[in-house]
Amino acid sequence: MRGKFVIAVLMVMMLMVPVQANTGVSAMQTGQQEDPRQPNNMSTTLYLHHDGIATAWSHFNATDDGDDMEGEYREESDRNVINVDLRFRMKPTLDKRLNMTVGETVYASITIDIAGDYTNGDNNGPCNNDCDELNITIMYGPNELVQYHARNLNQGLQTIQFAHQITEEQSTWDGQNANPEVWVQMKIKGDRTNGPIPGTVQGNPAHFAIKLGEESNVEFPIDESSWSEEFQTNAPPMVEEDSPGFGIVLVASSVAMAAIALNKPTKTDEE
Repeated sequence: MRGKFVIAVLMVMMLMVPVQANTGVSAMQTGQQEDPRQPNNMSTTLYLHHDGIATAWSHFNATDDGDDMEGEYREESDRNVINVDLRFRMKPTLDKRLNMTVGETVYASITIDIAGDYTNGDNNGPCNNDCDELNITIMYGPNELVQYHARNLNQGLQTIQFAHQITEEQSTWDGQNANPEVWVQMKIKGDRTNGPIPGTVQGNPAHFAIKLGEESNVEFPIDESSWSEEFQTNAPPMVEEDSPGFGIVLVASSVAMAAIALNKPTKTDEE
């Protein structure tokens, strides 16, 4: 009889111990292999890439085998307008939802090298209402996150930096529908022509170059909640707590089982 009682008590005590599931670690953080070009909790910076010929793209890895070996994209012209229109769309396409932290800041750092005239109507260069100052637009899908208009640039190598604070309306990026893009636009012109003496030239050519990889990037304030399975599936977050009602039922059932075991007559009792 005593042995049965001890066993029954132990069963009740074991069932009363709360069991909690660890829902804080998502499948995205359990060591599965991710594409390094996609954002993750260790990589939230978008880098610009170009093959040096015709194709521009971006992703969250600083290096890419398709990059121009010189680490830049460059256009040159003696006296024609260089029409810079580069769209660094993320490739491969964003494969997950992102939650940007409202009130936190996007930091852009774009390194360029320019020569020539890009201002209209100042009578100090060859531009005749056919040039444009530098504009850098950061997009997510069809939506504009921020546009930066750079004025009074220097000739030569320089880094353009600007920041933008995330608003509530800009906080949720729904995967492919919010694929990030950096759009760089500028029109710049040279004035090199043949000189009055055969074989000589006068004026200056124009060029535009943009540096790639770590020298041109955008850092996003991606919230840690982006990496949870609940956010990716657009489901409400699970609350880690005990279920007291369920526990009471288990304990009550265990007590009933123990009582039955204790009250069941043995051969000795029947005799």
